[in-house]
Amino acid sequence: MVGKVVQVYRKKFLVHIERIQREKANGASVPVGIHPSKVLIVKLKMDRDRKKILERRGLGRQLKDKAMKGKHTEESVAMES
Repeated sequence: MVGKVVQVYRKKFLVHIERIQREKANGASVPVGIHPSKVLIVKLKMDRDRKKILERRGLGRQLKDKAMKGKHTEESVAMES
């Protein structure tokens, strides 16, 4: 099944996809919620705001790696004793 993401329900961790619907008893069609782990992103639409968020997160990770560079790890402490 291929379709666009129509809605993201963050409280229930569900994604509603374009053509995946079911019919209720009264005849109304409602979207079926799918867990995000069962979804494969084929094409991602990147806008300016999303790019800024990814750049900001990447910068934070680089700073974290630099800060952790000189610190001791559990393995190095275990090897010294």
